[in-house]
Amino acid sequence: MSRQEVVIKDIVKTYDNPVAELVRVACQFSSTIILADDSHRVNAKSIMGIMAFSPSGGKSIAVEATGDDEQAAVNAMTEFLLCEA
Repeated sequence: MSRQEVVIKDIVKTYDNPVAELVRVACQFSSTIILADDSHRVNAKSIMGIMAFSPSGGKSIAVEATGDDEQAAVNAMTEFLLCEA
């Protein structure tokens, strides 16, 4: 498993549709990708899960991935959440 702690930047101002774009990034990978905070764990490939998770600027989360391309998945998700994509 690969894991990275991230403090989300203001993705709402950076991306037109941040929830859909986040799911699109996650779906490029075969690994299972989880976004987690202190009280929730959601599948990053689930648009409904991401909508309920409500990733917003300043929120501290962990990006976890398990699978063949786990490190690449964590890197891509981290870049997206830090508005570096």
